[in-house]
Amino acid sequence: MVQTFRGWSPAALDFYERLEVENTRPFWLANKATFDQEVRAPFDALSDLVADEFGPLHVFRPNRDVRFSKDKSPYKTRCYGVAEGERGEGYYVGISAQGLSVGSGAWMMAKDQLARYRAAVDDDEAGPELERLVADVKRQRLHIEAQPLKTAPRGYPRDHPRIELLRAKSLAGVRDFEPAAWLGTPKALDRIVGTWRAFAEVNGWLAEHVGPSTEPPSDRW
Repeated sequence: MVQTFRGWSPAALDFYERLEVENTRPFWLANKATFDQEVRAPFDALSDLVADEFGPLHVFRPNRDVRFSKDKSPYKTRCYGVAEGERGEGYYVGISAQGLSVGSGAWMMAKDQLARYRAAVDDDEAGPELERLVADVKRQRLHIEAQPLKTAPRGYPRDHPRIELLRAKSLAGVRDFEPAAWLGTPKALDRIVGTWRAFAEVNGWLAEHVGPSTEPPSDRW
């Protein structure tokens, strides 16, 4: 059954604010109904609305993998989902006590993608084109998540005219929205798809010059 998307109510943010203080299984079990109704259900309703244009959302499980972590808190303090477009571009949306986070682009590119990406950035036509597109994204009040190297990648000079783009391991545009009244209304959909669409031209550049990885998943991650 298709659900109606009404955004995330203050109860969703309050749930995560309390979880940050009491991240325990007893708290989770006592408040699971709130998670299901106020946190997870809006993601499912959102997926129904965006699937045709952006792909269905895959919402990640709330449990943390604590096997190799010093922090043994059992639950994530945010809920988030990702979708993948037909050209391999990614779309992200997450909710936490801090509000809504929305992003799009290429996150942690695989080795073969990075090789193609850097060659394109180095190119005298494709590189400046990406510079212009990224500058336009910034004017639309998105910040760029790049996960950059500390120095130039091997084979490229440190004084390259597009060194900041060359150092990037990811290229994603992100908007963070603080808690506001609209977050608990259908207007939240406009903020989400508006952010995703604002990165469309960069995603087009990535699709043309980088494309999806051909590496096995075990090698990529």
